Amino acid sequence: MDNRRPSTAATINDVAREAGVSTSTVSYVMSGKRTISKETREIVEAAMRRLNYSPRSSARALASSRSNVLGLVVPLRADVNVGVVMQFVTAVVTTARTFNQDVLLLTQDDAGSIERVTSQSMVDGLLMMDIEARDPRIPVLAKLQKPAVLIGMPDDPRGLSCVDFDFAAASRTAVRHLAGLGHRGVAFIGSPPASLRRHATYADRALKGFQDACAADSIAQVSVSCEANSPDLAKALDKVLSGPEPITALLVHNEGLLPMLRENLAVRGLAIPEDVSVAVIAPADVAMATAHPWTAVSIPAMDIGRAAVEMVMDRLSLDKPAELRLIAPTLTDGETTAPARAAVGRPAANG
Repeated sequence: MDNRRPSTAATINDVAREAGVSTSTVSYVMSGKRTISKETREIVEAAMRRLNYSPRSSARALASSRSNVLGLVVPLRADVNVGVVMQFVTAVVTTARTFNQDVLLLTQDDAGSIERVTSQSMVDGLLMMDIEARDPRIPVLAKLQKPAVLIGMPDDPRGLSCVDFDFAAASRTAVRHLAGLGHRGVAFIGSPPASLRRHATYADRALKGFQDACAADSIAQVSVSCEANSPDLAKALDKVLSGPEPITALLVHNEGLLPMLRENLAVRGLAIPEDVSVAVIAPADVAMATAHPWTAVSIPAMDIGRAAVEMVMDRLSLDKPAELRLIAPTLTDGETTAPARAAVGRPAANG
């Protein structure tokens, strides 16, 4: 007796397998939202013809077994920059749309919500942001029978796929740029203290990359964490500019400080870049949102979010093995770095 289920309409996953490409490639061939080589396009289109594939019939075939929803876990903690987080969210949502997927946003800082949505089959796959070095949510994700991708690099991903910006390399790139301009004393103004206490991986890796780069080039260094407000910035500047080492440049990895940094330095009689050079690690639009653009190593939120969705869809359709993907940094030379002059003065701010 033949117990096989009757054949159903072909799906995008069937086309991907037939053509030997990822589901994202099939999606881009159909949508035209990315440039696909002529050879690949012809292979995909031939597979679609052989399988008599149509997006509408695919959607109907999947409807009974899938939710067509991805879960995005984004804890909105007090120490994160919500504006930057929303760039990642936007990237995930817009990319998911090309796969005919909706996105369910989970903002609770606990594993219970993850277990709830997966146990009730509310989502087909999961993406999780704001990863900590020893994140307590990861063991929960690793046990689930759902494709999952981490946007971040924990110490032990437990066999889960990860994609992130290479924050350590970003700091090294910025330090090399400053060293090339002759700066021999550089201060790092980083994430809020809470981010470092809970070992958010972006904060830890950016700081470690800075420290390693300075040590490798024998550059005098000092680092401080900072809340994103003017009083804390004033204290941070007092600390780094009044220390024993002469400082001629700053590397800032805290987007919330940028609107107030020039004013706080001006109170001390310091101008950018004449007296002190400043490089930042921040999204490109943040770095450019000023009359004098910052020299920046840009955080590619759109690229990371897009890659995360493509990775989870590949694992949903093709059962690919786990992978770790780091996106390399690039530096854009703005108007805030210049060749080093004499070390800046180190008076504390008045008041």
